[in-house]
Amino acid sequence: RIKEIYERYAANVGSLLAPRDRDSWLQIRQDLETVTDTWLTLAMKSLNIINQRPHCVNVLATTTQLVPALAKLMLYGLGGVFNIENIYSATKIGKESCFERIIQRFGSNVTYVAVGDGRDEENAAKVHNMPFWRISTHSDLLALHHALDQEYL
Repeated sequence: RIKEIYERYAANVGSLLAPRDRDSWLQIRQDLETVTDTWLTLAMKSLNIINQRPHCVNVLATTTQLVPALAKLMLYGLGGVFNIENIYSATKIGKESCFERIIQRFGSNVTYVAVGDGRDEENAAKVHNMPFWRISTHSDLLALHHALDQEYL
């Protein structure tokens, strides 16, 4: 049932909400954009670049439990760039095990680029010989977007 709801509403979570709640949710998202200097918009642009490329997918490995992670993706408007099959929870198994499962699924003869802000994903990427792009600041996110937009990545 969760998969069905996610797939149906991932790109349009607003339709799940009553009009008044939808307006409040949109205002909160706009306020977040203002305070974070459009962090979410920039992240979404980068994810869309990847999502629109042939033979490329966005994969998420998170320490958040799966259902709350799906809810967060939907609330932030990121559901449209992450297929539910490409979302992995490392809550019980850790990031390195998630990366192993991702490699088992997609193979070892593909290019992976791990993007994150923590040591867990950086270490897991290193173990699996994946390049790692650290996002700690807004300028890191801008640099990632530029590299994707210019097709360096």
